[in-house]
Amino acid sequence: MSNPDSFINEVTEEVRREKLFGYLRRYGWIGVVCVLALVGGAAWIEYRNAQARNAAEATGDALLAALEQDDPAARAAAISAVATDGSAAAVTALLTASTQVEAGDVEAAAATLSALSTNQDVPETYRELATIKAAMLPVADTEARLASLEFLSQPGQPFRLLALEQLAYVTLETGDIEATLAILRQIEEDAAVSRGLLERAQTLMVALGEPLPEPATE
Repeated sequence: MSNPDSFINEVTEEVRREKLFGYLRRYGWIGVVCVLALVGGAAWIEYRNAQARNAAEATGDALLAALEQDDPAARAAAISAVATDGSAAAVTALLTASTQVEAGDVEAAAATLSALSTNQDVPETYRELATIKAAMLPVADTEARLASLEFLSQPGQPFRLLALEQLAYVTLETGDIEATLAILRQIEEDAAVSRGLLERAQTLMVALGEPLPEPATE
């Protein structure tokens, strides 16, 4: 290669470098901002995750400490005093109601479950479970218990079979034997019934005078 060609190539390369440095000086700050945003975002996410973990651990420790109370009434008060939200609040409310029943304060348990069943801040599954548990309590409002259980025992409801079982018990409290047996037959004939629930339903049917079905033979 001649000296003039070499000189031209060197000049061309120098011009390219100048253009590149010019672009870096003009737009390099964008890259710096992007890097800082990525680093800052990752740090913020890690901070939020750490905060959530710490909060969950603190809630768990508080619940464990509350559960260690020997007196049921004191235990219920300690559990209800734990600050929670979302699903944790639902679990705390269910524990509170269970402990209130253990302490003999059925009215307080009913109030706790009623508040949970209407709390729109917790998942629907917990609200429905609270409704079923409230219906299991020996409170005076039988009509309200029947209405809520009839709704939860409709096809497609997640706790349908459990709701049917409780509906049978509440219906039996009213003295309507035939209606109780009709509900128990629904449980017995449902393909999704568990062995334990089937046995409970059949035991009650026998106690009410209903003969057991003949065992299937091949």
